[in-house]
Amino acid sequence: MKRVMIGAMLAVLAAGSGGAQAPKEDPLTRPIAPGYADRWLKPQPPMRVYGNTYLVGFTELNVALIRTKAGLILIDTGVPQGVAMVEANIRRLGFDVRQVKYILSTEPHYDHGGGFAAMVRDSGATVIAGQDGATSLRLGRALPEDPQAAHLDAFPAVPKVRAVADGGTIRLGDVVVTARATPGHTSGSMSWTWKSCEGGKCIDMVFASSLNPVSAEGYRFTDPAHAGIVASYRRSFATMAALPCGVLITAHPDQSGGDEKFAKLSAGAKPNPFLDPDACRAYAAKFSAALDARLAKEGVR
Repeated sequence: MKRVMIGAMLAVLAAGSGGAQAPKEDPLTRPIAPGYADRWLKPQPPMRVYGNTYLVGFTELNVALIRTKAGLILIDTGVPQGVAMVEANIRRLGFDVRQVKYILSTEPHYDHGGGFAAMVRDSGATVIAGQDGATSLRLGRALPEDPQAAHLDAFPAVPKVRAVADGGTIRLGDVVVTARATPGHTSGSMSWTWKSCEGGKCIDMVFASSLNPVSAEGYRFTDPAHAGIVASYRRSFATMAALPCGVLITAHPDQSGGDEKFAKLSAGAKPNPFLDPDACRAYAAKFSAALDARLAKEGVR
């Protein structure tokens, strides 16, 4: 009798709630740094930048998509809570998320790689990163030597990550993407280059990792123990300045004027505002000067 009464009560409760159950929280898309990260996640429509290259991210976080004859290549994913928006943008372009075969990492921080685990689950894609970047992604956190490690949030780990060396290539269909090591901002930072063709004209494309010399509070680039980090920055500036570069896309669009270029392209500007053979040199020079200023500031006692 008691079981009957309990069953009846549960039935009444279920009926009162329409029988609906609260959706289970997805641990792979649980928001990281909510509130703070919102500033990066203003939605923007997907846009073809040039040829087979598209942007499918946000106003303050770039996520790039490369179309090939054998599937799609994604560069970065943004934060976990933004994955659904990235996937929606991919679908708006007429693609299926399951067509994504590779996800390339620029830097193993939660704002660029936090959504990798969810995207891998949804697409079945393989994640590719530099050696240190791969280690960090497998751990789900920044490495201790990262200048920002002390104030970065952990993110969902990616158990399987393929490491690639500087100059290594990833081929999918008719597209070859080359890894370009650009450490400093993180030891695992990697930029990526490929060619996109439109109207018979092929352009060198660059998706660049951040070169911004920022750190956690109290970190000093002038500390002799951090001389290797400064040297990494110097090499990365030289690498970026020397790259064949017809179109530059940066992980944070505002670091290279990408936000303004996107707005102009959306408005139908001609010629394509992303076409700029000096963009990579200007990007390197901007943050080389920023590092010099940081070192000079630290030198003042």
